[in-house]
Amino acid sequence: MSKVRVCFLGTPEFAVTSLKALIADDHFEIVGVVTQPDRPAGRKMQLTPSPVKMLAMNHGLHVITPESLKKNPQRVEEIRSWGAEVAVVVAFGQILTQEFLDMFPYGAVNVHGSILPRWRGAAPIQRGIEAGDKESGVALQKMVKKLDAGDIIGIRRVPLDDEITAMELHDKLAVLGADLLRVELMDYIRGNLAPHPQDEAQVTYAHKIEKAEGEIKWMLPAVEIHNKVRALTMGPGTFTTLGGKKVKVHRTQVSEKAGAHPDAGVVVDVNEEFVAVQCGGGVLNLLELQPESRNRMKVSDFLKGHPLKVGDRFGV
Repeated sequence: MSKVRVCFLGTPEFAVTSLKALIADDHFEIVGVVTQPDRPAGRKMQLTPSPVKMLAMNHGLHVITPESLKKNPQRVEEIRSWGAEVAVVVAFGQILTQEFLDMFPYGAVNVHGSILPRWRGAAPIQRGIEAGDKESGVALQKMVKKLDAGDIIGIRRVPLDDEITAMELHDKLAVLGADLLRVELMDYIRGNLAPHPQDEAQVTYAHKIEKAEGEIKWMLPAVEIHNKVRALTMGPGTFTTLGGKKVKVHRTQVSEKAGAHPDAGVVVDVNEEFVAVQCGGGVLNLLELQPESRNRMKVSDFLKGHPLKVGDRFGV
């Protein structure tokens, strides 16, 4: 069988792992890469190419960076001229039209960071962690116009414990997603695998993460706060206030102690390993914090500059 001609569409690090796998696989030929335009990044806000663009350029691949394919028919026609047999879409960041999806003989497939139909949408990894899911995974779906509603070509699953962060899960799923492309995508193209429809009765949506969600609400149960801290490690992170100043919360642990203090946000224990804070239900141990204009640090180092005692309060 001749090499499968692939148009790859993707932008962030999650997509890099898949593109690397396709480049290294002799069954595929990347005829072109589509990614988001260069964006300002870093303290100096310098225009910076996407991780996918940097990888593609390092391998001498043809790259285009349209602001919007929907509004740029000339770019769509350019992509058509590449003669790709299938489009592989991994965290591209733009809505694609049905006309575009139909442009390829084998259609377009998408690597999505959840076990579809659970967590369709923009933030599947974060929302799964936030909800306390005990299992996650990555799905390869045949793309249709409706968001993440296409037939499933393959799924990889991974069990979740109560400590894994969204960033850690992100890295695991990126590897599993690349494996789906190497195995299930080829089986699909060869006609050895038939996609199956999603169960619409099981659909949940992973809405976009808003920056305001990062502020800790101490009246919530400790386990919910802990899950949010784990979920938002991919951004924007979680924070609280202490003495009117912002403190980022990087790592926590749900305490086995119930806690007797009635007020949420009040410190109920202080030691070298953690600061225990009363929540709306249960107690949360703070393990790693970051004061304003400082680096992330363990609680033992935080306490050197911010001596705390039982009865002090976090939050408004």
